[in-house]
Amino acid sequence: MSSPLRLGIAGLGTVGVGVIRIVQNQAELLSARTGRDITISAVCARSQKDRSVDLSGYAWEDDAVALATRDDVDVYVELMGGENGPAKASIEAAIAAGKHVVTANKALLAHYGQSVAEAAEAAGVAVRYEAAVAGGIPVIKSLTEGLAANRIERVIGVMNGTCNYILTRMEDAGLSYDEAFAEADGLGYLEADPNLDVGGIDAGHKLSILSAIAFGTQVDFDGVELEGIGNVTIEDIRNAADMGYKIKLLGVAQMTGRGLEQRMSPCLVPATSPLGQLVGGTNMVVLEGDAVGQIVLRGAGAGEGPTASAVMGDVCDIARGLMMPTFGQPATTLRRAPSARAAVPAPYYIRLNLLDKPGAMGKVASALGDAGVSIHRMRQHDHEEGTYAPVVIVTHKITRQALDQAIEGFAATGVVDGTPIALRIERV
Repeated sequence: MSSPLRLGIAGLGTVGVGVIRIVQNQAELLSARTGRDITISAVCARSQKDRSVDLSGYAWEDDAVALATRDDVDVYVELMGGENGPAKASIEAAIAAGKHVVTANKALLAHYGQSVAEAAEAAGVAVRYEAAVAGGIPVIKSLTEGLAANRIERVIGVMNGTCNYILTRMEDAGLSYDEAFAEADGLGYLEADPNLDVGGIDAGHKLSILSAIAFGTQVDFDGVELEGIGNVTIEDIRNAADMGYKIKLLGVAQMTGRGLEQRMSPCLVPATSPLGQLVGGTNMVVLEGDAVGQIVLRGAGAGEGPTASAVMGDVCDIARGLMMPTFGQPATTLRRAPSARAAVPAPYYIRLNLLDKPGAMGKVASALGDAGVSIHRMRQHDHEEGTYAPVVIVTHKITRQALDQAIEGFAATGVVDGTPIALRIERV
């Protein structure tokens, strides 16, 4: 049997502890499946508090860079998070020292993935990151290995379990957004900065990584159109349900004639579709290839076990000697793709508050007509006389440009209160 593969683990939060438990509890299984023992040499964290796992057999480092460059570490496992600071410095140090890297750090890869990939490939080491996207779902491996012979046509999915939990609870329990948000916060589902979740940033990081692999492009998080779920109301949830739809924070990436389209925004999807039936904190990624057709991957998107499982899957590949470019093809061949806004026409759901007076609806209809937007269906909800009337409009297929023009037209009518809510109805 080969010599042991020695790990240095930085970050002893939920995932780090989960990795240690797998190494300790599954030592025989890991050895049988990889052909070598997998051991831990040293660990690093902010404090030496009790973590309900035995650390007595491991060296302790206070500094992540020191851990990453130890002589008795073959694979540096970075589980601290953060796009800069110790995480970035230690990963760069590990690569420079000839160490393989396994990380769950989606933010760092979304911002510095290209430079990390170039450095790793020049040094002849692997950077693996299955745990950075969709927790325990093996979506990175699916794209880089199982679907390597396919031209990927579209990536679409629910990639943030917290947002899916909030939207599911709003529908199931009739909660307002604020009530569901508070419930998720009380359960510990939200990041320290909640906007990373509900603002779509966390899921946008993941989408930009998947796009790079799927389309052979450099990671471009700045090119992701981001819209969070904060404006979605219980009324929108109910309106969607009445029409046979669910509202999901949906990531979509596809290459178009104008460039790479990447968007993370709340959308309506058919209630009977796999995405429409996704509940709670579960993630789902749908991959569409020219040869394979549509592949649906569903599973836990976070948590100790699922994420640690993904980390150890990468460690096992390194133990087996499997090497491949960071994003599925050599980093020097990844092209810069121009960013493109959504150009493929789609129906849209529009909710607006309309002044209750004669001629108001006619002005809205004129604004839609001037923008070339055709109404598929419309509904006005009950309201007190003399107040603003809630109106829901579903359009026929239109471009985002036409929608934006129509919304600008609404503002000029003087009969629409506030900014209308517009959600794309996505084909899945």
